[in-house]
Amino acid sequence: MLSNAKALTGYRLQSLDGEIGRVREFYFDDKFWAIRYLVADTGNWLTGRMVLISPYALTQVSREETNISVNLTQKQIEESPSLDSDKPVSLQFETSYYGYYGWPMYWGGASMWGNYPYIVPEFERSSEQNLETNPWNPHLRSTKHVAGYQIQASDGAVGHVVDFVVDNQTWAIRYLVVDTSGLWTGVKVLIAPHWIESIGWAESKVFVNLNCESIKQSPVYDEELLVTRDYEAKLHRHYGRQGYWFEPPTGDALLL
Repeated sequence: MLSNAKALTGYRLQSLDGEIGRVREFYFDDKFWAIRYLVADTGNWLTGRMVLISPYALTQVSREETNISVNLTQKQIEESPSLDSDKPVSLQFETSYYGYYGWPMYWGGASMWGNYPYIVPEFERSSEQNLETNPWNPHLRSTKHVAGYQIQASDGAVGHVVDFVVDNQTWAIRYLVVDTSGLWTGVKVLIAPHWIESIGWAESKVFVNLNCESIKQSPVYDEELLVTRDYEAKLHRHYGRQGYWFEPPTGDALLL
């Protein structure tokens, strides 16, 4: 199921023994374009520290109840490695965090989730941890921070990022939602991470290997409607690109 990151913001996080807060934002890495953490707003519960919840702990997203089920207890979360709210997420912290929960480290293989293109359920996971790590250092970015970045086509600017479309099963970011207001009719369009050439973090720009006219003529995105496979197929046909659902599920397919 595909969901908007903004729509999930504010969802209640329901642990095994009570509510722990609400979704504030998401952290993703800019290599695989996958959500690595939900950032929880815990109110007065754990004041002064940033509470991160890995997708490994997420069991269900309920649109009807606007909550996300977390397969952890409040005590587990409270005793997890602490990260100050004003500190960046370092690789050292992530190593400690994943070690505490006993989850396979997502950077320990060639796929989106280490050795797998998806999150392996608890009952299927091997008790032997994968200690092999790749030399790359995960670059975590905030969805709130990247929202507002300008989209730069091959022949000009076409709008700015306003949201992200997330796959609730793999927690991959499938699309950036781009607002074209001020340029054409103000419609929103979708751009897949596959089509990004580079990101100018200092310039707050996303450079895509598409031209303005092709983006202008692309299927309009309606955020009130669910993104269906029919819509995705139409979008990919418009750009003459193969859908991600046909690609081999490895990290190489998403490298920028």
